Amino acid sequence: MTKLRAPPISLLERYHGDGFQPLYTATVRVIGGEAGHARASGLARSDDGNLHVDLRLPAELGGDGGGTNPEQLFAAGYAACFHGALSLLATRADIPIPGASVAVTVAFGRDPDDGLFMVTADVAIDLPGVEREIAEELVRNTERVCPYAKMARQGIASVVALAD
Repeated sequence: MTKLRAPPISLLERYHGDGFQPLYTATVRVIGGEAGHARASGLARSDDGNLHVDLRLPAELGGDGGGTNPEQLFAAGYAACFHGALSLLATRADIPIPGASVAVTVAFGRDPDDGLFMVTADVAIDLPGVEREIAEELVRNTERVCPYAKMARQGIASVVALAD
């Protein structure tokens, strides 16, 4: 088995081009499952087979719970991405961050503007042993680099269309 390792800090080199340059693409298909409703009993599968998740509606939303839900998956992705960007920047700056953790809290709720739904995300970073001023600068810089933080702040390019 090969040893797991972090990506190279060369990923932090700036891209200069005319358009978006994809480096990796993931596709996940969700079906409704037993209840015919993805939030209640959905099945999420990635095209490469590495993600295979049964979705369940949380008890707080009237479901039985007992499984993961879209908010948990989004929080996991956001936290992992932010931690990864944080680690790359810390490595480049030669700042050791042993024991660093990122916790993302995603809330699903009502949108006061249209009365429908929205999500919010709060990110809490723990950098034990790192001087506060240095930690704050590292977090600010990470917020500029992390694509999830950028998406949360600026929005995301998205096309919604019927499949052919």
